[in-house]
Amino acid sequence: MPKPRPDYLDDPRTQRITKAMTAAHVAVYQATGGAIGRRFRAGRRYLRNAPPVCLLTTIGRKSRRPRTVPLLYLSDGERVVVVASQGGMPRHPAWYLNLRDNPNVLVQIQRYRRPMRARTAGKREREELWPRLVEMYPDYEDYQSWTDREIPVVICEPA
Repeated sequence: MPKPRPDYLDDPRTQRITKAMTAAHVAVYQATGGAIGRRFRAGRRYLRNAPPVCLLTTIGRKSRRPRTVPLLYLSDGERVVVVASQGGMPRHPAWYLNLRDNPNVLVQIQRYRRPMRARTAGKREREELWPRLVEMYPDYEDYQSWTDREIPVVICEPA
């Protein structure tokens, strides 16, 4: 059963704090080649089975500048699958809007960077991938229950 939607999602400070934490995570991940920051160890349940983290770089749809975010990911053969959850917020994350405009992205997993092409999973693909994503990170189920939008699943494929 999903947890109730937290009040902090509606607090404007949440976005500022998230941006600062994201910038710090990206800086440390890049500086250490993913030695620090390659696993998401937030909360007691993720200390042992921490989901993996990649860096996704998109091109800003307004600024036309590179924008990098840390995201949990699922390896699916040569594909890298990420989720545009934004913690169950009502709007899509900026990185998702960026890749809809320009699907050419750069994915970094630890020290390895790879140009890829991103697309939103189709209905059937999402139905196949969603249970695997929730198994990896059960909070996705809560996030989906907190928002009216369908949280996009994004598939990054070799360019």
